[in-house]
Amino acid sequence: MSHPHPELGPPPKLPEGGLRVTPLGGLGEIGRNMTVFEYGGRLLIVDCGVLFPEEEQPGVDLILPDFTSIRDRLDDIDGIVLTHGHEDHIGGVPFLLREKPDIPLIGSKLTLALIEAKLQEHRIRPYTLEVEEGHRERIGPFECEFIAVNHSIPDALAVAIRTPAGMAVHTGDFKMDQLPLDGRLTDLPAFAKLGEEGIDLLLVDSTNAEVPGFVPPERDISGVLRQVFANAQKRIIVASFASHVHRIQQILDAAHEYGRRVAFVGRSMVRNMGIARDLGYLRVPAGLVVDVKTLDDLPDDEVVLVCTGSQGEPMAALSRMANRDHQIRIVEGDTVILASSLIPGNENAVYRVINGLTRWGATVVHKGNAKVHVSGHASAGELLYFYNICKPRNLMPVHGEWRHLRANAELGALTGVPKNRCVIAEDGVVVDLVDGMAKIVGKVQAGYVYVDGLSVGDVTETSLKDRRILGEEGIISVFVVVDSTTGKIVGGPHIQARGSGIEDAAFSAVLPKVEDALAKSASDGVVEPHQLQQLVRRAVGKWVSDSYRRRPMILPVVVEV
Repeated sequence: MSHPHPELGPPPKLPEGGLRVTPLGGLGEIGRNMTVFEYGGRLLIVDCGVLFPEEEQPGVDLILPDFTSIRDRLDDIDGIVLTHGHEDHIGGVPFLLREKPDIPLIGSKLTLALIEAKLQEHRIRPYTLEVEEGHRERIGPFECEFIAVNHSIPDALAVAIRTPAGMAVHTGDFKMDQLPLDGRLTDLPAFAKLGEEGIDLLLVDSTNAEVPGFVPPERDISGVLRQVFANAQKRIIVASFASHVHRIQQILDAAHEYGRRVAFVGRSMVRNMGIARDLGYLRVPAGLVVDVKTLDDLPDDEVVLVCTGSQGEPMAALSRMANRDHQIRIVEGDTVILASSLIPGNENAVYRVINGLTRWGATVVHKGNAKVHVSGHASAGELLYFYNICKPRNLMPVHGEWRHLRANAELGALTGVPKNRCVIAEDGVVVDLVDGMAKIVGKVQAGYVYVDGLSVGDVTETSLKDRRILGEEGIISVFVVVDSTTGKIVGGPHIQARGSGIEDAAFSAVLPKVEDALAKSASDGVVEPHQLQQLVRRAVGKWVSDSYRRRPMILPVVVEV
């Protein structure tokens, strides 16, 4: 199996008649999915999503793909194909369209409705092309055919991209639920037909490649939910992704059956469920959904709240409820359902929320103690079945961490894809399909781009390191006034600390060390303020390290008079 090497340099010019594939996100991580296809000097992008930050990225709101490699080629982009409406596939679109608002967006009815609502908040009116399964559209030199796939959101599509260099098929996220709630199956006959035609490069969802067998049907959850509803004594609060229409439909059906009213909590949940209802993807019995403001007039045993926060996001409704920082207060006897899986890296945050809810007396039902979630991604058994249908000549696993990508490549090899044609790439690694053979040829910049408030890309790894130090070790500021001519101290040193765990009185022990260091520098003729600041930083830093085994941020301020 071919895989990237650290010594990879910039890719060479794309050979004439070749197809270039550059993943800018989603490989080596779960999120910010984005893949760039190039043929004949033109570009087609599949998905443009976001990644949500982890604990070691304090203050960050979102993480975007790095657009550096395509920034000077925005006029070459013929369109962005969106496979489905999840944030990790569409969340980055507004940030790309800020740079060129007229790039066409191609997707299904629900996907485009979700991204249009998001773009409205950014004051962008996009050019859109609505497609359905079975449609073929020519987008520049790329002839795109769209295929129905089953996922945890309606209207998901795979895309077959035909060029003179060959056919590439991108599955997007998919599974093979044989009893989907909406009756929309993954179109295996269409994939078999593509396989007979000849798939030169197959890019396949890897998220569940390590999980043996088949994903259980979505409808298996309905019985468990009904049981939870039957046993609940007071309010039921359900946390789910704001785009999981199928799961919300099951909640609505159970609420209707047990005589409860439903209120959506949170801007994204209200917006997305409104869109799904208006387009006919969500069937809502008359009078079932009410405004959250009317809940006080209803008995607790007739209330269902549907909110965001199933991943422990600090600002989402459920986390704020657990922290007693929300208008809805958890009370003894409430039932909370976490109707989603744990995204890798979010475990601690989710369990913190579960503990907080339990502390206030709630019964918390989650994937660990009840079958309230099934995955939206194909497991190993489904992937084997899929490879035997598609018979790809080259395979490139996408959408997953390294362990998922490798497991997926090994599944492909088991079904007969030659190992040297199972290409394991990562973000930024460039793969060329030339003369029917896919191989790695170079690497482009594809780092994390952090969104913090209104700033995009201003937060760097260095500033995140500073934030971690401030959060973990605190800060010590040292203020000294020196004579501009002699470098001798004429005021201070004054030392203050915040969050370091060191009492202010303790700093009397380090003052002589600072004074000695500055006196020595003055005798050596060193008077430049920056050099004096470095001396002060070293003196205080060494004392703190020796005395407390800590490394707080030290901010020396030297003022000349």
